[in-house]
Amino acid sequence: MNSDRINYKLLKDVPVKTTPQNVEESNQALFKCTMTLPEAAKNCGMSHKEMKLTFFEYLKYHPETYKD
Repeated sequence: MNSDRINYKLLKDVPVKTTPQNVEESNQALFKCTMTLPEAAKNCGMSHKEMKLTFFEYLKYHPETYKD
C-alpha cells in the first residue's frame, strides 16, 4: 500500500453545534483580538457573515474597556 496517499475523509471538519457558551467565547476572543474572524466563526459553528452580525450586536451592548 502506498503511504503517500492522502485520506480525504480525515481532512473534513467535524461540524460544531452553536451554543451560547461558544458564541460568548468567540465574541470575547474577537473583542480582545486573540482570535481572527474565521477562527471565531469556526469555533462556534457559524458562517463568517453570521459571526460578523453577532459580533456587531455584541459591540452594541458591551462597554469599551479602554480609555483615551
